[in-house]
Amino acid sequence: MIAEADFAQIKVPLSMVCREEPPQKISKLAIAAETEADRYDTKTEVKCFECGVENVDATQGKLPAVVDGVMKASTFAIRAEVKAWEQEFTPCEHTLCLEQQAARQIESQGCGRSQFGGSGGNSHGLAHVDATSHPVAVKLGSITPEGTADIYCYQCNEERVDTELAAHLAHWGINLAEREKTEKSLTELQIEQNLKWDFSMATEDGKELKPLFGQGFTGLKNLGNSCYMASTLQCLFALPAFQERYFLPQKPPPSTSHPADDLETQLRKLADGLLSGAYSKPNTDVQASDYSPEIPHQNGLAPAMLKHLIGKGHEEFSTMRQQDAFELLLHLLKLITRSRHSSPLKDPVHSFRFVMEQRLQCKACNKVRYREDEQDNISVPVPARRLPRRDTERNNDDKPNDTFEPITFGECLDIFTSPEQVELTCPSCESKDGFTKQSLFKTFPATLAVNARRFELVNWVPTKLDIPVVVGDEVFSLDKYLSQGYQPHEELLPEIEESAKSSRFVPNDTALTQLEGMGFPRIRCEKALRATGNSDAEAAMNWLFEHMEDPDIDNPGDLGGDSVPTGELASAIGGVSQESIEALGAMGILAPQARKALKETGGDVNRALDWVFSHPDDPGDFGKEEVAPAQAEDTSEEKAPAGSAELPANFQLSSIVCHKGASIHAGHYVAFVRKVIPEEGPQKQWVLFNDEKVVKAADVDEMKRFAYVYFFERV
Repeated sequence: MIAEADFAQIKVPLSMVCREEPPQKISKLAIAAETEADRYDTKTEVKCFECGVENVDATQGKLPAVVDGVMKASTFAIRAEVKAWEQEFTPCEHTLCLEQQAARQIESQGCGRSQFGGSGGNSHGLAHVDATSHPVAVKLGSITPEGTADIYCYQCNEERVDTELAAHLAHWGINLAEREKTEKSLTELQIEQNLKWDFSMATEDGKELKPLFGQGFTGLKNLGNSCYMASTLQCLFALPAFQERYFLPQKPPPSTSHPADDLETQLRKLADGLLSGAYSKPNTDVQASDYSPEIPHQNGLAPAMLKHLIGKGHEEFSTMRQQDAFELLLHLLKLITRSRHSSPLKDPVHSFRFVMEQRLQCKACNKVRYREDEQDNISVPVPARRLPRRDTERNNDDKPNDTFEPITFGECLDIFTSPEQVELTCPSCESKDGFTKQSLFKTFPATLAVNARRFELVNWVPTKLDIPVVVGDEVFSLDKYLSQGYQPHEELLPEIEESAKSSRFVPNDTALTQLEGMGFPRIRCEKALRATGNSDAEAAMNWLFEHMEDPDIDNPGDLGGDSVPTGELASAIGGVSQESIEALGAMGILAPQARKALKETGGDVNRALDWVFSHPDDPGDFGKEEVAPAQAEDTSEEKAPAGSAELPANFQLSSIVCHKGASIHAGHYVAFVRKVIPEEGPQKQWVLFNDEKVVKAADVDEMKRFAYVYFFERV
């Protein structure tokens, strides 16, 4: 290891320590993790380039302070890593309008609250806030001469930025220029925790889990908040459809002049890395012994090019922030479907597709209407049934923990497919009594992806709830959820010319269900969907947060159809005018992109123009009369019905994406996959993929209860 300061070079060669005897046994009262000092002998040398002198005495003059400063300084790699993991902090009213008391000698106000995986604490600072109502605190050991520090607002319960930090500290006689950072910041503690996240990497008796190597047991490095991507990719490439499509070791790589921008190339490269076993070998830098508890893991692959490619042009996935693994799954499936699949290769996403049939029945005249929607996933609600609190159950804020009654996966499906009441006016009898609506499977997929919605709106922020969902490894049937379709005794509602009437705005069912599942009122959900194109729940949620203070946010308003219909409704009734397409065409936008942009933005030309600029890589909507170039060779498969209605429809859990943390945009993701471990017989067993670490899993039943995404394969 070499560090340089101005004209001096400090050289620290490393050599493995040869132990003549076993290390000191670990005490339960004082657990000391093995450090580099335990594993290596280090020697520091100083060389002056200006004088050409080597082995300068490091104890002379100011050299001790210089050497110490250089050795403690963060390297560029560490600073870049901090930047990658860094959250975006903003000021708040309590830091901007901070009122300070008269300057006097004060003592430290105590330790902070206990941090999971970070520094300990007894919440004395929190007690001080409760007693004095002083909300803003600064961590003295984190103050740097550059003017940064850990600022926490207990009133907002968030980390904040103090734009007047220097002045506020000077009031108490603290000079920023003289400060020296002596403690890790909260961000650095979080990074350390994320990079060393064990996630049950040991059994209950403390024994480390067995690392696995070979074909299909290759890990993926954490590139900085990329565990959401790694866990999703591990589940996808454990499926036969993805293995058959992209693991082609006998074929040459795709011929392209820009492989970094070619999705086919990057997925083929990833499949070879994950499935060939060529990169799944123990880390040779780690020396395991009878005396060391450390078990060598593999280095893992770093899919940096793929991460850059799938995030290109996307507002969230192009950043280094933590993301939602389920949203990434949907985004990735969309990108793969749009890519080229030359015969005989098939789109692997086709194995996810199926048809849901929605049945509407008027409560007055009993007439019915059926609608079919092709999907590649379902998002099921998980009911929150709180159990009585016990005084012994408290979290880090010294507040009682919520515990919930376990829910079976079958009950979640029952709720998802149960009839519900909707307020609509019947076009036949004009009754305002409403309709009953029920969604059932018209066909079943080969692979069913299920998102378990365990969220509750707390202070208008979606908060994850730890509701256990009971899912077994055994085969189960979905036969009872198959729709029977139109029956001879039923009378259909008359078909009306929707475009000729001023019909009520019809929100996207899937997006509306997701928003209501987060706790937003229906009126607000409909307004948000109408304003954002009626297709994306995330865009609608962002709109809701931006318009939360609007005085008319809860007013029913006019949701009629006088304006151009949006989203799926616009597509169904031809709500995109040729004049609008031509207007965008005059600006140099091709017809497919113009058509797609207008459908996504409700026919508004100005908003459609913004949509095109924010989605430069979207191929657009080619309509019925046109065929996208990437799909020209695959039109026969496109016409084939999605899924199969054959019975029995038996499924079995094959993999799960698990999340640990209070928010899907923070914490850590891992994957559990059922695989055959070659040396342990033909029976499939659960394998844990925790970034680059791949081990035989233990206590999987507990993980399944709190999984975020479930993958079921039809058997």
